[in-house]
Amino acid sequence: MSNNKVIIIAEAGVNHNGDYDRAVEMVYAAKAAGADYVKFQTAVPELVISSIAPKAEYQKETTGEGESQLEMCRKIHLALDDYAPLRDICRKVGIGFMSTPFDLVSIDCLANLGMDFWKIPSGEITNLPYLRTIGKMGGKVILSTGMSELQEIDAALRVLEEAGTPRSNVILLHCNTQYPTPYEDVNLRAMISLATLGVAAVGYSDHTVGIEVPVAAVALGAKVIEKHFTLDKSLPGPDHKASLDPSELSAMVSAIRNIEKALGSASKHVSASERPNIEIARKSIVAARDIKMGELLTEENITVKRPGNGISPMLWDKIIGTVACRDFSADALITIE
Repeated sequence: MSNNKVIIIAEAGVNHNGDYDRAVEMVYAAKAAGADYVKFQTAVPELVISSIAPKAEYQKETTGEGESQLEMCRKIHLALDDYAPLRDICRKVGIGFMSTPFDLVSIDCLANLGMDFWKIPSGEITNLPYLRTIGKMGGKVILSTGMSELQEIDAALRVLEEAGTPRSNVILLHCNTQYPTPYEDVNLRAMISLATLGVAAVGYSDHTVGIEVPVAAVALGAKVIEKHFTLDKSLPGPDHKASLDPSELSAMVSAIRNIEKALGSASKHVSASERPNIEIARKSIVAARDIKMGELLTEENITVKRPGNGISPMLWDKIIGTVACRDFSADALITIE
């Protein structure tokens, strides 16, 4: 990742609630907001979730306890045949297409769709057969690291490497897998630790409410930002309430682009915009009162005032004790022959 442009992924996830037309609408909304990619989630629920798997607490809060996790996911996933046409729509609209596979069949489904990145979710970071299958692809990988210790992340990277995907092809996303994430649990500085693992770049996948934290992550060096969005936060489903609506997504993208510009380089220099103000804001050595030609310049008859287009006050010690080369009226810039 040689350029400074942050990759912004608008995470549609399953916020289409299994409705293909809504998924298409989300593609257009992500493009309008300025995101670089719109990302979905691809799964065959029966291959991902057992019949006895419980819901997460946040899922119970948002969708109730009357159905199992498997039953819930059956309702909100698209058919595998929907992803190729979604990819085509993304190409038509001019936004990158991505989808996270959650099982091996879904990996096969996505393998021929020409995605720029494989996105591995936090929950698969200990799934060796899954990691090995994606590693064999040899493509670029974005790996979320929620619920993980550093040694688990390193172990996952080793599996990818041994399968054929070098660390230089992997971007690690710091992440907290709670929806929404409490601010005190975000720990953005963990990106510093992730950067020690020899990967291409680090980024941040955000589950907090609002846009402040992903913007702060960019200021700390994140090169990829992933954020859930929805067309309507009041829709039923597990992720809507912790997502941005389209106007909020647009505001986040705008804020990140502004921060990109503001980060600049490590060089400290005078910018083009501020250079005209040097003369206005800095000071010069001037006459404190009327001075006659031949008079000795002393701390009593010279002083320092704006503007800054005369002799710099940094030369004060050299001017003190010299002789006035002409008459100077009060406030006149001191000049020397």
